[in-house]
Parts: sequence; C-alpha cells; structure tokens
Amino acid sequence: MFKFLFKTKKPTIGRLETIDFPELGIFGIQAKIDTGAYRSSIHASTVREENGALVFSLLDPEHPQYNGRTYTVTKFSRVHVKSSIGESQPRYKIKTAVVIHGNRYVTDFTLSDRTSMRYPVLIGRKVLRNRFIVDVSKS
Repeated sequence: MFKFLFKTKKPTIGRLETIDFPELGIFGIQAKIDTGAYRSSIHASTVREENGALVFSLLDPEHPQYNGRTYTVTKFSRVHVKSSIGESQPRYKIKTAVVIHGNRYVTDFTLSDRTSMRYPVLIGRKVLRNRFIVDVSKS
C-alpha cells in the first residue's frame, strides 16, 4: 500500500467559527461552516430597495451582536438560491469583508431570514474553497 502525505499551509477550521465583519461593525459572531452550501449568507431582519439602493438591518435586536445600524449599499444584485430540498428562493447579494481565522476576505453574502436557524451566519464553499481544511470534529 502507498501512503501519501500532503502538507498544506491551509488553516484547519471546525464546523463553527468565530468571525468578524469589520465593514459592518460586527465582531466575534459565531458562524456555521457548511460545505454543502455553495453561497454564504447572513441574517437580515429587514431588506428593501430604496431609490436604487439596498437598505437593510442585520441580525435581530435580541442577538448579542446586534448593533441597531441600518446599512445602505448601492452595489448589490439578486440571485436565486436553492435550498437543501430543492426550492429556489430569490435573495439579495452584497459584497463585504469577512475575517475568518485571522485572514480577511472580501466576498459575497446573501441576505436571508435565518430566524429559525441556530446561527445567523452560514459560510459556504465559495468562501472555503482553496483556503481552509474543514474538520467537522472541531467546533
């Protein structure tokens, strides 16, 4: 039998990670790492288009990292996201910086209602690819 040993400089992350959104003023928030999801998303409690801009609030007032801010961005798009059961849902997509494991990445996040989810942020494959090793036994 052959044994192959691969050395990598990629950091190993667990199924949960504490991350920061420096441009949004949100720090130390728990995110679920989901290798089954393509896109990343963050919980938005209100989202509306106004005069060609996207206006939204993140998280819920009950969440410890809720900062009460209303964000306005002019660069956004709409995408269709398929759920794990195959249903397609339209969502807004924004680009923002995220710090994971001490490294800063500018990437896309969809704004979604994650009220019923345990974690308000989901990190998908698009962010993870070629950057991290995911060890689901770690949290």
